[in-house]
Amino acid sequence: MPNDFTQLQWNTQLADDCHNLIRMALKEDIGNLFDLTTRVLIPGGQAGRARVVARQPGTICGLMAGQEALQQVDPNAHWQPCAEDGQEVEPGTVLAELTGRAGSLLTAERVVLNLIGRLSGIATLTHQFVDQTRGTGARIYDTRKTTPGWRRLEKYAVRQGGGCNHRTGLFDAVLIKDNHLAMVARSANGPLTPAAAVRQARLRVKQLLGEAAGSIVIEIEVDTLEQLREVLVERPDIVLLDNMNNDELRAAVALRDPQQKDTQLEACGGVTLTTVRSIAQTGVDRISVGALTHSAQSLDVAVDWVGAQKKT
Repeated sequence: MPNDFTQLQWNTQLADDCHNLIRMALKEDIGNLFDLTTRVLIPGGQAGRARVVARQPGTICGLMAGQEALQQVDPNAHWQPCAEDGQEVEPGTVLAELTGRAGSLLTAERVVLNLIGRLSGIATLTHQFVDQTRGTGARIYDTRKTTPGWRRLEKYAVRQGGGCNHRTGLFDAVLIKDNHLAMVARSANGPLTPAAAVRQARLRVKQLLGEAAGSIVIEIEVDTLEQLREVLVERPDIVLLDNMNNDELRAAVALRDPQQKDTQLEACGGVTLTTVRSIAQTGVDRISVGALTHSAQSLDVAVDWVGAQKKT
């Protein structure tokens, strides 16, 4: 197995992203003032109890983000999880119970639901793609086609759905694409072949990072079998097979297997739930799917109130 990308789990960096995102979301909703409707209708001491409930089946993600949103509104409010990220649920499943001041629960409600709904939608769609590839050797990877500011959270949701994370950002891997080669070709140095680009990247990463260079993934995009034949000699960690049809993907696997089994082959371009299984059956190792994050539909989750509570 060659070098691979960092696979995201909930950690301090991701929690910090979540904290900052929620601060911005709450500022959008209440600005520097307050929840006007709640202020004029709900007595300040009124206690409340509510449940976050799934309205449709899916894979849950974002419960820790929901808790963070509630407690940013009111540190004294209490969040009791009733499910776990990555769990498959049916309609009516209680995901969490919330207790505290009724006004605080109402103010936090929409931000909580937006976070859980969005992340659960990504996890659910990812799970559907992963299900389509079962029994093959292919793994489903996300891309950088994420919502600005949400990247680590959305990639975490992909992991909870059973998928894998491609590079987190431009800083943690080398991915040589056709636009890089096109730009070099327009420079004073002239054209650079894909194979030469891999050699140059490996040399300069070592110069830049020293011993740490050994952990950096080097991936290159090709769009023809001839380019693949060239770059295999340079032993990149991954070759991205851009928009190849299934016959071409099978030919690419046949070309790679006798020469360089350690180089992973990644299919990309227009992958859908309808086509992903046939792509996986060609023998490629990875399938990257931008739709996991840019086209996922939020899961329907809601807040149900539990009885009337006495004033505190």
